[in-house]
Amino acid sequence: MYFERITIDPKVMLGKPCIKGTRITVELILDKLAGGASYEDILDGYPRLTLEDIREALRYAHAVLTNEIIIEAVA
Repeated sequence: MYFERITIDPKVMLGKPCIKGTRITVELILDKLAGGASYEDILDGYPRLTLEDIREALRYAHAVLTNEIIIEAVA
């Protein structure tokens, strides 16, 4: 499975999965949603994000949790 909006770089955010071109982690997006933030709240707080970025972060988390992907760090 390929995620064009998610990158992993050990030099960025300790290698956590991030939205491409940002230092915004998948973890942060999930944390905001779990805390009750709406998509609109997140988009307002992080103007570089798009709705598709949030959706891909959710798809990525689902794939990881269901063991459908293993992504190696790319420098």
